[in-house]
Amino acid sequence: MKPLIMIHQGKTPKIHENAVILPSVSIIGDVEIGALSSVWFGAVVRGDVNFVRVGERTNIQDNAVVHVTHKGSPAIIGNDVTIGHTAIIHACTIEDRVLVGMGAIVMDNVTIGEDCLVAAGSILSPGKKFPSGHLIKGAPAKVVRSLTASEMKSLADSANHYVNVSKSYSITSPTE
Repeated sequence: MKPLIMIHQGKTPKIHENAVILPSVSIIGDVEIGALSSVWFGAVVRGDVNFVRVGERTNIQDNAVVHVTHKGSPAIIGNDVTIGHTAIIHACTIEDRVLVGMGAIVMDNVTIGEDCLVAAGSILSPGKKFPSGHLIKGAPAKVVRSLTASEMKSLADSANHYVNVSKSYSITSPTE
């Protein structure tokens, strides 16, 4: 199954030529995806009523959803970001070198500063601002502690890992 790249109301997704978009992905409308980024099986990136911007070397993993609101809230995802499996990213800003854990929900008008780790399953309530360099955890999510230098390095390492893994995929039919 090929990815669905869909024009919506005259807006065509702009995907960098070396980004990797895997089968069963849907990318719709006013979406831009940067160099060496990847969108994994089953993920949906929907810029229909506002825009979505995804930086470079960012990965949006399997079955994650990125969406926006029509009242002035786009979704902006920085560089070297890892969005875990089944995460929901809704009309928020995620700065550089952030890892959003599996199943986390980041709601409208949340801002996550650089070099943060959002624990799996966390729920980031609308309008919350999280400062750079922290572990964010819970439902509702709170800043738990500062990240160590080693943990901050692992955020960029995660992004680089997914750049390398995405390059290993050959998008061809097994019958070709």
